[in-house]
Amino acid sequence: MAQNLIFSKKILLWYQKYRTPNLPWQLNKTMYKTWLSEIMLQQTQVKTVIFYYERFVVRFPTIVQLAEAELDEVLFLWSGLGYYARARNLHKTARIVVKYYCGNFPKDFNVLISFPGIGRSTAGAILSLTLDQHHPILDGNVKRILTRYYAFDYLLGNKSKINNKLWLLSEQLLPDTGTGVFNQAMMDLGRLICTNKCPACKDCPLQENCQAFLTHRVNQYPKKEPPKTLLKKTIWFLLLLLQRRTVKIIWLEKRSYQTIWGGLFCFPEFSNINMLDIWLLNCNLHNDQYIDLPILKHKLSNVDLEIRPILLNINKKINCQKDGIWYNLMDPPIVGLPKPISNILQKL
Repeated sequence: MAQNLIFSKKILLWYQKYRTPNLPWQLNKTMYKTWLSEIMLQQTQVKTVIFYYERFVVRFPTIVQLAEAELDEVLFLWSGLGYYARARNLHKTARIVVKYYCGNFPKDFNVLISFPGIGRSTAGAILSLTLDQHHPILDGNVKRILTRYYAFDYLLGNKSKINNKLWLLSEQLLPDTGTGVFNQAMMDLGRLICTNKCPACKDCPLQENCQAFLTHRVNQYPKKEPPKTLLKKTIWFLLLLLQRRTVKIIWLEKRSYQTIWGGLFCFPEFSNINMLDIWLLNCNLHNDQYIDLPILKHKLSNVDLEIRPILLNINKKINCQKDGIWYNLMDPPIVGLPKPISNILQKL
């Protein structure tokens, strides 16, 4: 117990002395702002999130306005941030809060973790950072600090068992008061000092008792997962471009929610050129008129994607028999686009 108090005190003293200027979501805190930032920060760096967060709250300053919006607009503002299930869950949760809780975020932990996209750590962050409720968090920053401090062999033991240990420790280390400040301090320490690469151990308030530091094994923790072999995949995109005087429109299809870029708009996609040719034939279009555009490379979390865009100029709209739109290049509609699609459209 005494050791836990020393740990917590060191963290709080460090934070009091070195706390960084407030980030946008830390100004005039509300549960809505904290929730939005926590979702955006999942698997995304702070410097990337700031732009998206600020643009998002300008358009949707309240959860009511977010709930009333169309999902297409939410995905439009999320375009480029990746992991689009986060945006879809954000929209679902907003509608639940407005419909069943009169637009007021519930302050009950068990209710929060029942919402789409909100897990134990996110719920703890929302309630502790905004309301100072006594809940631990275990995001990537906190997990990294604890695994180094206690030198936990993440992959040498049962991973779920180690996670349970880390949750128990995060609960035990919480001070009786000032939970929100402590949790924020832990996240800042992980983000600024106990970083994944090149940690600044000389500036860390925990170095005297950090087992990884004392045994010169900081870079061995957390234990690294064996590098994944990325699946190599080639896809063909068909760009059906219709030009009339100053108007340029191109056909985009809304993707299934069960696929990558779910709910976003893309060009018709084919797994091989033969399927693309058959599709053209069924639409009474000729494959001898299309143009091969430069190949694009795009990395997803588990796929190394090669994209082969095929441009076909057409002289009239065709019935594509899919949920989609004719996208006006001169007056773009508000819909979500994956980054490779945005890049291709900008070049057109």
